[in-house]
Amino acid sequence: MNTQHTSGLPPSLIVSSRDFDRLEALLESPALRQQPAAIALMDELSRAEVRPPERVPDDVITMHSTVDFIDEVTGEHHHLTLVYPNEADVEKGYVSVLAPVGSALLGLSLGQTIHWDAPGSRHLQLRVTGIRYQPEAGGELPR
Repeated sequence: MNTQHTSGLPPSLIVSSRDFDRLEALLESPALRQQPAAIALMDELSRAEVRPPERVPDDVITMHSTVDFIDEVTGEHHHLTLVYPNEADVEKGYVSVLAPVGSALLGLSLGQTIHWDAPGSRHLQLRVTGIRYQPEAGGELPR
């Protein structure tokens, strides 16, 4: 499955209700509310289709998913686990959902591509090439 979006519209997103509720609470924090990364994530969540965790397809990136993707601008292949800010650890490959790459990947499906303007006028064009682990597919409900 390869979902290219030549219409200029952003790709569709699916977010579990558990992730949505936890992220919404995180973004309501006064310390985060006005940060550009938080605003970008709020914009993404506002257009997402929210589903109960058991109804999220296993090819969708959720919180705590481990994924492979390619940056189509640079051609570089990457591998990461999407986590909450307090769990981020670059050495372990745990990337915060508030990082530009994390916000861009949340809710995408295998094969989808997203164009994302990161801080510093940097343009990302990311394509999901693999989902190695998704908690919901494994029957796990992340903390």
